[in-house]
Amino acid sequence: MSAKLIIYQVLPRLFGNTNASCVPNSSIYVNGCGKLSDFTCDELSSIKDLGCTHIWFTGVIEHSTKTDYTKYGILKDSNQIVKGEAGSPYAIKDYYDIDPDLADNVPSRLLEFKDLIKRVHGSGLSVIIDFVPNHVARQYHSDSCPANVFDLGVSDNPEYPFHPMNNYYYLPNQNFISPVKNTTNSDTYFEYPARASGNDCFKPNPTIHDWFETVKLNYGVDYMNDMSCYFNPVPDTWNKMGDIIEYWLGLGVDGFRCDMAEMVPVQFWKWVIDKTKKKYRNSIFIGEVYNKEKYSEYINNGGFDYLYDKVGLYDTLKSVTTGKAAAYEITNRWQELGPIQSRMLNFIENHDEVRVASAFYAGDPFKAIPALTVSLMLNTAPFMIYFAQELGERGMDNEGFSGIDGKTSIYDYWALESIISWRSREDNSIRPIYRKLLNIATNERAISVGKSYDLQYANKKSDCYDPDKHYAFIRSHGKDMILIIVNFSHNDALLGINIPLHAFNFMESERKYAVSGSDMLEDINIDQQIYPDKQFTVSVKSHWVRILKFSLQ
Repeated sequence: MSAKLIIYQVLPRLFGNTNASCVPNSSIYVNGCGKLSDFTCDELSSIKDLGCTHIWFTGVIEHSTKTDYTKYGILKDSNQIVKGEAGSPYAIKDYYDIDPDLADNVPSRLLEFKDLIKRVHGSGLSVIIDFVPNHVARQYHSDSCPANVFDLGVSDNPEYPFHPMNNYYYLPNQNFISPVKNTTNSDTYFEYPARASGNDCFKPNPTIHDWFETVKLNYGVDYMNDMSCYFNPVPDTWNKMGDIIEYWLGLGVDGFRCDMAEMVPVQFWKWVIDKTKKKYRNSIFIGEVYNKEKYSEYINNGGFDYLYDKVGLYDTLKSVTTGKAAAYEITNRWQELGPIQSRMLNFIENHDEVRVASAFYAGDPFKAIPALTVSLMLNTAPFMIYFAQELGERGMDNEGFSGIDGKTSIYDYWALESIISWRSREDNSIRPIYRKLLNIATNERAISVGKSYDLQYANKKSDCYDPDKHYAFIRSHGKDMILIIVNFSHNDALLGINIPLHAFNFMESERKYAVSGSDMLEDINIDQQIYPDKQFTVSVKSHWVRILKFSLQ
């Protein structure tokens, strides 16, 4: 397997749905739903061929929904505490079960998931799923947990607003009031005493903008008083969450994307990751953390393998692409990270962010190629793409719950035209570019494990280089040197790039020049040489990149 992780995030509910006539705000019976079986060996091989090493299946664990599965012994959710028709994948209703929406035969849903794991592994890929530790669905109830596992909340004493051994936080003597009005008297949701909502909302009447459909889990932190911590003895929630992690790893899952990891105390993460890796040494933990000041803490103390780099590189590349920031800001982002740069997960799309081809970002998938290249190739950090990103998906559908917002809805039953076309084997103009870039990143040692040298400091603003719009860096390994030049501008450019002697020293080259090589993206040979402190001239089209491979001599 490549040393550089390339993660393909996918929402199975949408991936396999081929209904081209979906109706906004409609049920599974009207719009249909993708299944786990849609990930055939051929489809998985195609994802592997794209350059991916891992698949993150989003929304495979059973979550709240408006679809009625009571005939299968599954508790019906009140419409008052479900977002959208399909429900949020992050309102987990049973940590030990697979979402029935995704099964061809609902009673066999867990077996179907096990078969999926086998197919994924057989295709040379690894499996990542969500672990959602901060909150659960308001009507959480496990009907699939092992016999020796007690359900969340069954041993709680709700008379205590906070108790270290309670699983939830309670608001005594108060009824929960949903922001969603009741439509039928038979569907009224009743909760007494009310429990805190998942986004640390400690009031009985959360708004529609709160995570009202979820309940905050208690890890021994007294939010309701002075934030005192009670971690000894180990809180009951810690043990329950640790059991859940081991359950999925025991089924063959290879790792977890840990939702809102910074809302759970770092002490828990250290405890559970240390404990887990003693038994599952190669398991992967990716944390969703947005507070940059906590990055080092959650990596060095918490034990995470990787963290999201949303507020750093993602936000900067989006701003540069949309003309709101200068390209030289990219340098500041990697410098801020220091030694943990390789421990960040880079991306330009995921389910929480707008599609790069949407009207809320670049408006054109090709205009995001420069951002894609920097995010993918600047360092050895893993990289993630969101399904249909490689197809130029615009995310401008009005699926229902969220309206037209430039995102692909995680709350609705829907189908993506770009995926339908691809699954029909129609040609797509941008996917081959993604395939080439991703495979360069995984196959070229200079990029997957090599050194990185930022050239921005050596190239000041001039007639032949604009650090506001252009960005250049080197990746190297052994005798291989790859010069990457990125043009964020609307204009074609003939650039003169200075590569200082220090760059050659940094690459530990015995000889101080590089001989002719190839343009790896265009598949053409180039008859040029690079000498230190001598301007290297190269043309780059607007919103495009050059990836030039040389041999150090």
